[in-house]
Amino acid sequence: MQIKNIFTIDVEDWFHANYENGLFHNHSNMISTVEANVDRLLEIFELYQVKATFFVLGSIARQHSKMIIKIAEQGHEIASHGYGHLLVYEQTPEEFREDVLKSKMILEDLTGRKVTGYRAPSWSITEQSVWALDLLEELGFRYSSSIFPTRNYLYGISYAPRFIHGCNIYGKKDFQLLNIPPSTKKLRSDKILGGGLPFSGGAYFRLLPYRLIKRFTDEINRKEKQPVVFYLHPREIDIKQPRLKLKMRDYLIHYYGIRNCEKKLIKILNEYKFETIASMLNREDERLHKTGDVHEGVSNHSSL
Repeated sequence: MQIKNIFTIDVEDWFHANYENGLFHNHSNMISTVEANVDRLLEIFELYQVKATFFVLGSIARQHSKMIIKIAEQGHEIASHGYGHLLVYEQTPEEFREDVLKSKMILEDLTGRKVTGYRAPSWSITEQSVWALDLLEELGFRYSSSIFPTRNYLYGISYAPRFIHGCNIYGKKDFQLLNIPPSTKKLRSDKILGGGLPFSGGAYFRLLPYRLIKRFTDEINRKEKQPVVFYLHPREIDIKQPRLKLKMRDYLIHYYGIRNCEKKLIKILNEYKFETIASMLNREDERLHKTGDVHEGVSNHSSL
């Protein structure tokens, strides 16, 4: 049976960037482009019969409520991206809890459905902010997609597993919370880039040629028998978006490859089968119930 991969969208606006402080303010009068870009993504997903997981900022949901309802009505999963696109490790636990709870309540009120997934802005659950996992479990989340398995200057935990795993490995033995990491290409030595070579989303997806993205996806699906977790932002298919004033390094990270990003997206969707994160987890739970296995987080999800 062909493995189903996962496509995720971080629903935020063109100015939501965390390279340095003061780049954006959620209450400013910046012109929003998110609805037009999300509409285009929904058209593409419908064309290729793909259901995706949308990690939505609470501030975006509050300003564009009809858009969120539309996403949900088309059968996609709605998950939380927090409220204000704030880095987790720059918040106190109290601030983080308030930010995430506010987002969760807004999304659940709009859709009438329980929100069980969370993704930190800029993958900002790192070794210095793993305390956030306790709060996510306390708030009723089933999974987090917040820990990048490759370390760089902005995010990542180098020892994090490359595939779905229980968050108990980060220091708490009785965690039920799962982590769903973005996919990376396994390297011969784990001393290089820690958890592998990123390729499945954001700047990595835009930077690498399609043939490499396809090759890495095939290797993970066929050799490692695992789904690939892709991710993009609505702005990454928008060649006419406004531009932030960034340092050269950050400018290239933020904008390089946008002209061809939609073409790559369409090729990927045409090439592979996809499902939402919630669908994957529910299907695995059904399998575990049928086989009589005991649900203990990481031990029973290692085969995904």
